[in-house]
Amino acid sequence: MKASDLLVRCLETEGVTHIFGVPGEENADFMMSLEKSDIKFIITRHEQGAAFMAETYGRLTGNPAVCLGTLGPGATNLITGVANANMDRAPLIVLTGQADTRRRHKESHQVIDVVAMYAPVTKWATSIEHADSIPEIVRKAVRLARAEKPGAVLIELPEDIAKHDSEAKPLEPRRFRRPGADDKITDRAYDLLCSAKRPIIIAGNGTIRKRASKQLRRFCQATGIGAISTFMAKGAVDREAPYCLYTIGLQQKDYPALAVEQSDLVIALGYDLVEYPPSLWNTDAGKPIIHIDFLPAEIDAHYHPTVELVGDLAHALWALNERVEVRGVPDYDLDYQAAMREQMRADIAAHADDDTEGTVRPQKLVWDIRAALGPDDILLSGVGAHKMWVARYYHCHEPNTCLIPNGFCSMGLPLPGAIAADMVCPDRNIVGVVGDGDFLMNVQEMETARRLNSDITIVVWEDRGYGLIAWKQDNEFGAHTDLSFGNPNWRELARAFGWHGQVVSDARDFAGALRTALDHKGPALVVAPVDYRENGLLSERLGRIEYTI
Repeated sequence: MKASDLLVRCLETEGVTHIFGVPGEENADFMMSLEKSDIKFIITRHEQGAAFMAETYGRLTGNPAVCLGTLGPGATNLITGVANANMDRAPLIVLTGQADTRRRHKESHQVIDVVAMYAPVTKWATSIEHADSIPEIVRKAVRLARAEKPGAVLIELPEDIAKHDSEAKPLEPRRFRRPGADDKITDRAYDLLCSAKRPIIIAGNGTIRKRASKQLRRFCQATGIGAISTFMAKGAVDREAPYCLYTIGLQQKDYPALAVEQSDLVIALGYDLVEYPPSLWNTDAGKPIIHIDFLPAEIDAHYHPTVELVGDLAHALWALNERVEVRGVPDYDLDYQAAMREQMRADIAAHADDDTEGTVRPQKLVWDIRAALGPDDILLSGVGAHKMWVARYYHCHEPNTCLIPNGFCSMGLPLPGAIAADMVCPDRNIVGVVGDGDFLMNVQEMETARRLNSDITIVVWEDRGYGLIAWKQDNEFGAHTDLSFGNPNWRELARAFGWHGQVVSDARDFAGALRTALDHKGPALVVAPVDYRENGLLSERLGRIEYTI
């Protein structure tokens, strides 16, 4: 068969269901081959939106989707979203076109070295040089994308290779079982647990895998040890569980950080240093650490584990759980963790009944969103000041119900991500929380949402500026540079794209507007003026936190 047909067949064999992207001339053969496939191709209005859609699909399913672009500018437009997926540990396949191999050795229209460009932001990047190699390349690409830590892989298909004939056939996917940690090392970890008095868990991105979350909850239930999640590990333990100690990640003192300081052992589960550097919670580099993850620990002076359980995370936790069940653990001194939880609970609820006029406190916005969404509904956060408020105040019942980009931290994910989330989970409420700066970066995907009739709600926090940068400059310099900008007429924007649109003026109106948007079938926009004076007030308050727990 033709090489482009073979590539489509291989993707089908791997279980790929969706491709998002913007095709070009150099993808023409592939696109015609795709017409004969059951794989759904979703045209997006920008390649970055396609990459964010594929990332979200991968984070929610554990299986890669494909984002597609042509050569040159199509490939460069994709790269930010691909880098974001790679550092958020989302499985993703990137498929780009390329010029005819007979002109790639010289200066030529739109030609750049895409494989070299993608090498730093993918787990593997390759170009198809012979049609017969396609089955092996696709099989390797999907295996690498899915393997821990998951990430992005690039496959480049030159336009002349796409036309070549091949007698090769797709390779059957065969899964492998990840090895478990060594029994002797597991015994050492258990002994360290028994010698501690105030252990604490930092749960990272790896713990949101379904089996890992189940074993983590079993471990916490049996030992009473509290678990603090990173931004991307929300829902690894239920927010209502007494051992849920909320979230760590603000680069300031906070109650969860104080709990880590008071601990005498940190159990780091699926912890990813790209989220929250250990220098912020292990400042003197003297904290004993049990590292449990799919891969050995990254080398860092402030993260030098005493014991490493390397292998399948769920299996390692299961092995510890078996030892705890048979041998037990000592009575720990964990009262300080319970006190910290109560202080955070009070903090989260402090502005639940706000009735302000003109602007809405971030705490109130988050409270009303959490109250409106069920345990399985999905919130996607953008990057900006709003992310910090979502991270600190929004907590989950289940894994993968709050998606925050916190590795590469690119702006622009929630709108395209919400479109993909609605495809994966059409029976759930899908809410994107964005700043006005974040939203306008991929506003063109409003048309995609309307065309697909995506049942999503986007909540824009409007402050007419880059609020997070202002917050950080204020903290460091006592003032900030000009970071302001204008915004469109939101109602007219929504109407132009065929969305349901509302603009809220007072705190008392937000919950009702959100409910109306959630009840509406199709894309809905809710815009609220946010009171970012609270940024400085939070920094001031966190700076005064003392050891009262």
